[in-house]
Amino acid sequence: MSQVIGSIGVAILLVAFFMNSFGMLASGSHAYQTMNAIGAAVSCYASYLIGFAPFVVLEAIWCAAAIAAMLRGRQ
Repeated sequence: MSQVIGSIGVAILLVAFFMNSFGMLASGSHAYQTMNAIGAAVSCYASYLIGFAPFVVLEAIWCAAAIAAMLRGRQ
């Protein structure tokens, strides 16, 4: 089950990256940051499920950075 969860999280991150790379989604947009936050949170959870701490830390920081960018954009 953790592979399915992780695959969903990574897919969300890759779709956001692809859309940004091809000009379909601006990197500063709320939608881009939301996709990054959700994808990273899901990937973080999947990494937690398999007990792989380095990726738990990586994805938690990625999620926090995306949330911080969203909050900064609201000010």
